[in-house]
Amino acid sequence: MAYPPDGMSIPTLTTERLRLRSFRASDLDDYAALNADWEVLRHLGGGAEPWDRPRSSRHLAFLLGHWHLWGSGTWALEHKESGTFLGMVGFFEPEGWPGFELAWVLARSAWGKGYATEGARAAMDYAFTVWKRDHIISLIAPENRASIRVAERLGERLEGRITHLGREMLCYGLARATYLKEVAPSDELCSMRKAG
Repeated sequence: MAYPPDGMSIPTLTTERLRLRSFRASDLDDYAALNADWEVLRHLGGGAEPWDRPRSSRHLAFLLGHWHLWGSGTWALEHKESGTFLGMVGFFEPEGWPGFELAWVLARSAWGKGYATEGARAAMDYAFTVWKRDHIISLIAPENRASIRVAERLGERLEGRITHLGREMLCYGLARATYLKEVAPSDELCSMRKAG
């Protein structure tokens, strides 16, 4: 795939309960609240200091820019029926990144409901079947047991430890060939997936 793709639009993905869609300016309040919650940030990089609204605004621009420069990125994650903003899921691979990273960050009110796994599974399926990516990684703080469980549910396996942005991280990963052979959703689930 050539980057950036000409005439690229950010796809929308749906699952049984979720919609993965492009971020928009109206998400700033929810996105700023997500990044101001210390409990949400404590396992993420950046010193775990809650972000102020201007920093969230700048990062929102980065998220949208990533799509336009690199042809992939993160989606706003929302509850399909209510439209409630739940967090974000998707990919990072700016220059110097250790790989094509699948990441998820959910608001505390969305924890423990399987949304991270459901959203990340849809993103992973899209990356492997539509973008035909060869390998996906997820960088996870060693103490972040919840994200480790999500990675394992997705079929990712521990590939090692790396130092990333000054922190030791576990590097989970999955190859496309392994995904297609062992992890890919059934035909019934594939027929539910929509990309547009």
